[in-house]
Amino acid sequence: MTINKITPIIMCGGSGSRLWPLSRESFPKQYISIDSEQSISMLQKTQLRINDLKNISSPIFICNEEHRFIVAEQIREINIKNFSILLEPIGRNTAPAITVAALKALEKDSDPILLVLASDHEIKNNKIFIDTLNAGIEYALEDKLVTFGIIPNSPETGYGYIKACKPLSDTNLRGEKIEEFLEKPDIKKAKELIKDKKFSWNSGIFMFRAKVLLDEINKFSPNILKYCKNSLENSTKDLDFQRLNKISFEQCPNESFDVSIMEKTDKGLVMPLNCGWNDIGSWNAVWQNSKKDNQGNYIKGKIITEKTSNSYLRSESRLLVGIGLENLIVVETNDAILVADKNESQRVKNIVRKLKEKKILEGQYHSKVTRPWGHFISMVNDSRWQVKLINVKPQQKLSLQMHHHRSEHWVVVTGTAKVELNEETKILAENESIYIPLGSKHRLSNPGKINLTLIEVQSGSYVGEDDIVRFEDKYGRKL
Repeated sequence: MTINKITPIIMCGGSGSRLWPLSRESFPKQYISIDSEQSISMLQKTQLRINDLKNISSPIFICNEEHRFIVAEQIREINIKNFSILLEPIGRNTAPAITVAALKALEKDSDPILLVLASDHEIKNNKIFIDTLNAGIEYALEDKLVTFGIIPNSPETGYGYIKACKPLSDTNLRGEKIEEFLEKPDIKKAKELIKDKKFSWNSGIFMFRAKVLLDEINKFSPNILKYCKNSLENSTKDLDFQRLNKISFEQCPNESFDVSIMEKTDKGLVMPLNCGWNDIGSWNAVWQNSKKDNQGNYIKGKIITEKTSNSYLRSESRLLVGIGLENLIVVETNDAILVADKNESQRVKNIVRKLKEKKILEGQYHSKVTRPWGHFISMVNDSRWQVKLINVKPQQKLSLQMHHHRSEHWVVVTGTAKVELNEETKILAENESIYIPLGSKHRLSNPGKINLTLIEVQSGSYVGEDDIVRFEDKYGRKL
């Protein structure tokens, strides 16, 4: 008997704007550790929680260009090998993403069962989760398109709902035929829905055989299948990544998987999932899922409180003092502070939109920027100068480059720096420095076994990140 492999498809898109300022477009929530008890990111948790599934195959991750090195690094950190990372050249919603991943999965296995997961969900009871997935496998082998509906415990307006033809049981792992999908309701409608056992929250988790899925896509959304095939066939390999062809992929209809397929197919089933699921879509949800003290407070960082209750207090860099606070969200980073009523925390996304409209950089970008060689933190800047803290991992190096508008001065804090400057090579130890004149060809690398940390002072008529001309780059970035 042929045993179908299970291929995880992990969707890594999303800007995470509702958890600003910790989560931003340049480093959204799926790559951050939200839980103080574990130092692993939500993406890493997503992969680790399915490792005990039998016949699990190597995963396929789908992300955008900007986050590719974050995904690759975090997956290596948890010792996952032989993974694939597909790079979307443009966002086209979940239907094209799942389709192209299904086509990729068929390159590795004859007809795997696909398990589609979002990378930013929290699940408290992993045993129930795995048991439910195993029950779903049986339906997938019967050619069903399985989705998993969360048994509601409150009238949520932030989730879509699924209506089954028969009531769902929170104790019996039985799939039911889907009657309809409902968009996010208002509070009045949500209170009505949770009284009916036919309704569940739409988790966005799916399971099906790859060939059955592609047959349904060909039936209901043939253009998506056509352009996804073209984008994969004309893709290019780049280190650990596979870049989908932009011309083909951007012709895909911008549709969700529910709208394109699940609302039209007669093979759809919903299975009840009662495992402590949460999509962590607001700071209030983060507080609800956090371990709290006797006063109902979650506290992380350098924080002192008095007469404070039922609040979420997080400090990333500075001392935070709270007196007489109740039902508040307070999140401090080194370049922004959020103070919000806990019950109004869904409105954070509106603030992020306003920040982007006003072109305030803190709305999109962290002061800490991840690069394949390490990271840098912008400490202080003005229009003609900037000071950065640069961290280079052992045996890594930056691109060979030059700048048209700025000079740089490097001071080594810890570790050893190898500096290529025009035709010369120099080794710098701690407390040694070097000047990089405007227009000079240069490269920084770390030849040592510990991290290299240095202070970089930039000065010139323009100090933007796009003032880089690359001549060589080991990570495949554009020259």
